[in-house]
Amino acid sequence: MRLFASAIPIKLLLDEFGVHAGYRVIIIVLTVITVVYTYLGGIKAVIWTDAIQMGLYLGGAVLSIAVLSAHVGGAGFSRALHAGEFKLFDTDFTLAHILTSPFALPTAIIGGAIFAMASHGSDQLIVQRILATRSLRDGQKAMIASGVFVTVQFAAFSLVGALLWAYNDGKSFKELGLASSDNLYPDFILHGLPVVVSGLLVAGILGAAMGSLSSALNSMSNSTVADIIHSFFRTTPSEASLLKLARVMTLVWAALMAVFACAFSTSTGNVYLTGLTIAGYTYGALLGAFLLGRIVRRAKEADSVVAFLVTVGVMTYIVREVKIDVTVGGATLPTAIAAQWLVPIGVVVTLVVGGLMSLFHRAPEPGHDRPADGDPGPGQGRVTAAVRQD
Repeated sequence: MRLFASAIPIKLLLDEFGVHAGYRVIIIVLTVITVVYTYLGGIKAVIWTDAIQMGLYLGGAVLSIAVLSAHVGGAGFSRALHAGEFKLFDTDFTLAHILTSPFALPTAIIGGAIFAMASHGSDQLIVQRILATRSLRDGQKAMIASGVFVTVQFAAFSLVGALLWAYNDGKSFKELGLASSDNLYPDFILHGLPVVVSGLLVAGILGAAMGSLSSALNSMSNSTVADIIHSFFRTTPSEASLLKLARVMTLVWAALMAVFACAFSTSTGNVYLTGLTIAGYTYGALLGAFLLGRIVRRAKEADSVVAFLVTVGVMTYIVREVKIDVTVGGATLPTAIAAQWLVPIGVVVTLVVGGLMSLFHRAPEPGHDRPADGDPGPGQGRVTAAVRQD
């Protein structure tokens, strides 16, 4: 999803120069460029490029705020304030609104917190960064700093959105002749900013996208080798073999990600919310499987695998079929469950299914079929070390 989102401003930029490349071509080119430094540099390249790219990303937001503020002036701020664009909390506490609106206060706090637990506690995309720190203390600092930066990032781009509303005089994307709301910011970057600043912002967006992609590629190749392929070895493979396997899986996952990103080339929905919904398919099962191993002591690996697969199936049904009637402007509309609630629902389903599965067998003996506390499990530490080589 991030890969497709990054292709939007690039396509608009190329169109300005008369180069009418499709989303698929842009996605493939971005993937190839990212794979090169991920393949060669491993986690070290990922972390350093992430840091540089994040600086460009946030710097672009600050530049946008400065330019927009100068353009709309105090009158623009006043208009946005009176129109409710600076409203911080959605205080509609009706049950249907809470269940269906991603911006309802309980949804943002409760659902968002559990979503963060899944992304920062059990997703290898984030965990690999924590494991790369020198000590537990450094890992804790990195986790706290991540929360601070995310807060600053959301605040900055929320302000950009409010100022864009004033800049466009409250017009919708359709009134501006744009394909979707996702084009509002890229269109401003290309037409509302000085050329130099516009170039920096495009670089920032590209950097953020490539940073996310490289992190995902590194984490998925690591997890695939450590948790799946490694289990088929009768003997412990060498570091060189693990590194070679990890690099091969980097190429495999890069191809798969490009294919799935191309599937969104005709999407006109909100990229951010679509991304949250996609994560909802598996994040609940991922966090639930982790909690199952920590809470249900008699659960085995097979229980968590079955529970994970069942949960993904259940979440697919919920995302696609379950709707709640919401009254808007006197009309009743069937609305999907808010993306933030998908993760808590997935956690509950995984714990229930895994817990029930564990009742049909004996509890594992101490030290059998379960790694000790703090032990990442067979092979995982070795693959992490291999991938970290530069």
